Amino acid sequence: MNNLLIENAMIVTCEHTNTEKTWIFGDIAIADGVIKEIGQNIKQKYPGFDIINGKDSLVIPGLINCHTHAAMTLLRGYADDLPLMEWLSTKIWPREEFLNDNDIYWGTQLAILEMIKSGTTCFADMYFFMESVAKASAESGIRAVLSRGMVGIGANAEIALRESEELVKAWHGKNNGLITCMLGPHAPYTCPPEYLQKVMKLADTLKIGLHIHLSETLTEVNDIEKQYGLRPVKLMDNIGLFDSRHVLAAHCVHLSEEEMEILANKKIGIAHNPESNMKLASGIAPIPGLLQKGAMVGLGTDGASSNNNLDMLEEMRTCALLHKLSTQDPTVLPAPQVLELATVNGASALGLKNLGSVCPGYKADLVILELNKPHLKPLHNPIANLVYSAHSSDVKTVIIDGKVVMKNKEVLTMDEEKILYQSEKVGADLALRR
Repeated sequence: MNNLLIENAMIVTCEHTNTEKTWIFGDIAIADGVIKEIGQNIKQKYPGFDIINGKDSLVIPGLINCHTHAAMTLLRGYADDLPLMEWLSTKIWPREEFLNDNDIYWGTQLAILEMIKSGTTCFADMYFFMESVAKASAESGIRAVLSRGMVGIGANAEIALRESEELVKAWHGKNNGLITCMLGPHAPYTCPPEYLQKVMKLADTLKIGLHIHLSETLTEVNDIEKQYGLRPVKLMDNIGLFDSRHVLAAHCVHLSEEEMEILANKKIGIAHNPESNMKLASGIAPIPGLLQKGAMVGLGTDGASSNNNLDMLEEMRTCALLHKLSTQDPTVLPAPQVLELATVNGASALGLKNLGSVCPGYKADLVILELNKPHLKPLHNPIANLVYSAHSSDVKTVIIDGKVVMKNKEVLTMDEEKILYQSEKVGADLALRR
């Protein structure tokens, strides 16, 4: 593994403990995949390190996408402008019946290419044929938290349990720790309590966490309450889903005060997906209230068929503006806090340690953006410019686990031309299958 030294850069640290000064000028020394030192004029201390010129550049922690269905890139633009359940039941689920492992491989390659080029260094994924997702992730060098989606009310319920166990045993901790796994029960409306008990038992046996959709729509909340006499979060707490294990809950849009307290007190990772929730008109998650209660909130895009991109820079801007508007308070979710959702808080939501900050001892997942652009001048506040002004096209270099995976906008670990060709071909074929 090459040792790197980024010199003369503006650095946004995203350290929880460093509240007075959130950006500095200086150098970053990286050795064995870890940030070794940050300081000024430290180049002479690290002879032989490969130099990356940071002049006119901004270094930030790699962005962490807390909730995706990566291979849904193949269904980007396939079904739009519909409510969630109609979108799922009439368009997405019927088309997903035709998916195969080759589709998932190329759809995931396309997603990872898009994510790396827009500054995402880690993503949490729940989908099918996860062996193909793991393979694509390992080849690209991205950090990934993978879950096989599980539906407990159909003929494949037991198969999903078995395949999930196989995924964990084959891939958890592999590729130098870049790939970790969780179990992925889809949602309370597709996984009844008796099935979730099996999922929890398997998770405890394998010593891993869970990734689940939760309280995404009012329809879901009302149906669950009618069936079980409890709202979804309360039901999950009642059956013990949140006890003694890490849980990542996607969406959490429709919550009572009691449910917000439960999520905060049980330290449940929450994946907030503002653009997908807006596009599907699912609602606005009470993120300011959750954060006030100390909840562990990260940011995600959801799948590219409900967003319709995987651009975390854009997601940050949307997140900030949405909650200012919905609360009628321009002070809500200021830029530094939104950046934390996409970095250090996202790592916590995924249960990943020593990730999401630019500080010694942390994993060297870093993104370098160009600052010498018209829309990024003048630079009164680099974090404000990053959240409110930056574009994915400003991302210049991406480092994951101390390895340069994109340099000067060229992804070094992937064949971009081949991926674009194959994904177009596979996507067109998928749309015509009968």
